[in-house]
Amino acid sequence: MKARLPQGMGGGAQNMNSMIKQAQKMQEKITEVQEDIENREFSTTVGGGAVEVTMTGRKSIKNLVIKPEVVDPEDIEMLQDLIISAFNDTVSKIEETTEKEMGAITGGVSFPGLF
Repeated sequence: MKARLPQGMGGGAQNMNSMIKQAQKMQEKITEVQEDIENREFSTTVGGGAVEVTMTGRKSIKNLVIKPEVVDPEDIEMLQDLIISAFNDTVSKIEETTEKEMGAITGGVSFPGLF
């Protein structure tokens, strides 16, 4: 007795070649989007404009602006909190953008280690 595959299943080498081509196209698009995001700049301003952080999509700081009026030798903790907040918000923007744009390519399927 022969086993039967559901209709549309099988196809042998043709189906496998098609899947490989689709995977290659997806990988090319993923690489393209990753490079695009890495070359972008992301900025966040906190404390009413007191601190601004600009980072690349590679999550490296490109620019840090601190307004002189926020520099208070008696309250260094506030300045530290503002810098940390700006940095974390910018990293979140980069990660959200990456997730959103990669999800558009992969249909929302996550590939661990890929992005």
